[in-house]
Amino acid sequence: MRTIYAEYNINHDSIDVYTSAGYMLRIDCWEAEKNLKTTPESDCALNALAIDDPLEYARYILMEIY
Repeated sequence: MRTIYAEYNINHDSIDVYTSAGYMLRIDCWEAEKNLKTTPESDCALNALAIDDPLEYARYILMEIY
């Protein structure tokens, strides 16, 4: 499955990853980050990553979960 693109969805506070197979994976940012041990600086960095590079954010969160 090849990823086409990912985007930050401001309405749902989520990352939407769209694939060439026609699937969409939605990662809820609040749910994904609620068990992470963060500082104010790392929280800010995660927010910036979600908005500026949502595909990299999705990779990071999926690596932290699994």
